[in-house]
Amino acid sequence: MNDINHFIGNDLVLSPTGDLSPVNGIDRGKQRVLRRLLTNPGDYLFHPDYGAGLGRFVGAVINIPQIVGLIRGQMALEECVARNPAPTITVSSSPDGTLAVGIAYTDAPSGEPTTLYFDVS
Repeated sequence: MNDINHFIGNDLVLSPTGDLSPVNGIDRGKQRVLRRLLTNPGDYLFHPDYGAGLGRFVGAVINIPQIVGLIRGQMALEECVARNPAPTITVSSSPDGTLAVGIAYTDAPSGEPTTLYFDVS
């Protein structure tokens, strides 16, 4: 199944003919994981429990184990993330309050190891 090619925070991607570009495979999974982790709970009217809301931790007192647990729980809800082996998650914070997140997981549909790195500021 295809989704619209859109990394959260960026513009929609257009096809060479000017249509909305579809995304599938590993990139689809990465986009879905990133969208879930950055969406605030309650932002989707009909899915009030969707999202981790990582942005709320920026500039706050950071509890790394809490954030890792939140990410792990949200990733378990994504069908594109294989259950075994479990994802490896690293979170660090900088003095300016930015969070750096690194996730290594196996893409369930393809069985390929996948990494996702992003900052939350």
